[in-house]
Amino acid sequence: MTVARPAARTAKTAPFEVRRIREDFPILNQKVFGKPLVYLDNAATSQKPRAVIDAIVGFYEHDNANIHRGLHALSERATAAYESARGRLRRFVNAAQDREIVFVRGTTEAINLVAQTYGRAHVGAGDEVLITALEHHSNIVPWQILCGEKGARLRVVPIDDRGDLVLDELERLLTPKTRIVSVAHVSNALGTINPVRRIVEAAHARGIPVLVDGAQAAPHLPIDVRDLDCDFYTLSGHKMFGPTGIGILYGKEHHLEGMPPYQGGGDMIASVTFEKTEYNRLPYKFEAGTPHIAGVIGLGAAVDYLSGLDAGGRMAHEEDLLAYATDKVGGLPRVRLVGTAREKTSVLSFVMDGVHPHDIGTILDREGVAIRAGHHCAQPLMERLGVDATARASLALYNTREDIDALAAGLRRVLEVFR
Repeated sequence: MTVARPAARTAKTAPFEVRRIREDFPILNQKVFGKPLVYLDNAATSQKPRAVIDAIVGFYEHDNANIHRGLHALSERATAAYESARGRLRRFVNAAQDREIVFVRGTTEAINLVAQTYGRAHVGAGDEVLITALEHHSNIVPWQILCGEKGARLRVVPIDDRGDLVLDELERLLTPKTRIVSVAHVSNALGTINPVRRIVEAAHARGIPVLVDGAQAAPHLPIDVRDLDCDFYTLSGHKMFGPTGIGILYGKEHHLEGMPPYQGGGDMIASVTFEKTEYNRLPYKFEAGTPHIAGVIGLGAAVDYLSGLDAGGRMAHEEDLLAYATDKVGGLPRVRLVGTAREKTSVLSFVMDGVHPHDIGTILDREGVAIRAGHHCAQPLMERLGVDATARASLALYNTREDIDALAAGLRRVLEVFR
């Protein structure tokens, strides 16, 4: 098993020093049940650096106002900060222009937006939507709803026992009936890195657009939507050291221009009479109502934080951690790793013979180690792998080998309890 390391686009800024990095995250400096906190639930949500916390507090202390319509100084400052964050997100994913960046609540809303706008307009009875067996529920249910409404069929690219997509089946399942492909960049449950560029090439060769769910990729991999040539890309702020309740939908301009609004209300209009509404230009057409202004500003700070780190050093650190964790946990008795894809990042899922994952999580918690146990909002994937649930340790840039040692020590404690 290897960890994919795409070429970093961000310029090197400073050596990656994890000890110094940890000082940026105040929450890590605490004890849980008398033990130093070891936070390994980063695929669920990541912790926030001081820079993000300060940006949000600073907005509320100094600039809090609504945006785009106010004529006073605070509104102008809030608007400038909000639109500045859009530009930083555009550079973060390497979109061509700011109008291709739509602020949404997160990946779930972004996928629903595409399903309910692009999907409603382009998917009809007898058509097909193609996803993969690796998807979490947010990239399954919106398409199920659409297919149910339209009389379309949801088709699924299978995986092998390692957790890799069966690409020959992908080619077979792309048919003249396929209207859109929606695929995770990185699996939240297994850490598998999907060959997105190859998937896009195969779909585009047949004139089929591709949505990429980047929620689990954004904290770990360089994102370049123009290099991937995907049609839509989504990410969630809270997975990448930003606030909860904010994320983006990237869409190619010609797709977004052709899509109807998602919700009606303020900011998505150019003019309204009782007879007719003229919609606003991109991206505001999709940003109805007062947005999560503080969240956007916090997300901009998170992007600045990530972009200010040595990307190559960060990725090498995470690669080393995953390899170390794989050896440490995989070498324990009665433990079986679930998901050993050829290219993966940041996630170590496993089961322990004779012990339910919830019991593993509970005992680890008393040792100060926070992991996730359950189906990870990916029940079809669990069924394919023949398990009800797994224990999942998911890594972030601030984790250390000592964190992995604490995880392994906690698992040995689990083995003692369940001898």
